[in-house]
Amino acid sequence: MEINKLAPSVGSESGWNEEQKPRRVRADAQRSTDALLEAALEVFATSGVDAPVREIAQRAGVGVGTLYRRFPQRSDLVIAVFRHEVDACADAAPVLAAQYAPGEAVAQWMLRYVDFIAAKRGLAAALHSGDPAFAVLPAYFQQHLEPALSSLLEAAAAAGDMRSDIAPYDLLRAVANLSTTTQEGGPEHARRVLALLVDGLRYGAKPVTGTSKV
Repeated sequence: MEINKLAPSVGSESGWNEEQKPRRVRADAQRSTDALLEAALEVFATSGVDAPVREIAQRAGVGVGTLYRRFPQRSDLVIAVFRHEVDACADAAPVLAAQYAPGEAVAQWMLRYVDFIAAKRGLAAALHSGDPAFAVLPAYFQQHLEPALSSLLEAAAAAGDMRSDIAPYDLLRAVANLSTTTQEGGPEHARRVLALLVDGLRYGAKPVTGTSKV
């Protein structure tokens, strides 16, 4: 009798899939990491980046040891939170592009970006502290968010929804400055001012014309 007929098949009722446990461990670890990042963002926003790590761990529902295993230094956690928020904002661009018309996709993404700026305020003290650990973050911000916005602006210009001479990085900086100066008015005020800015992006847009007939 062949040996492979005696061995239980992988994934069968009598066998054991060796990939199941590692995958489950990886999934659990990722959930713990995600919970820590979300908790840290909330705590940083209210208590600053020097908040006790125990407060972050409790909010995330994990032990302090788990937090230190994931992020041995406080700077590791701050960097991870910043990158997590940048990635989420960038990843929203193709999702919104699929859900909305090109011009509206830009408007919706800009609202998402305003939310990102609001969340980043809790990290501002660390990011501007001069700590060399954070020196790579401005480039990470630009390398991920500028292409995300650029793709949306190009589609909007091609559709005739917005003007075509908008520099993505200039717009990112403008909205960041706008969000900072309107901080006292709260997020709703920032959104109202953003709506005026988006209307300005539509000014001078060239309507799309059909192909001429011969």
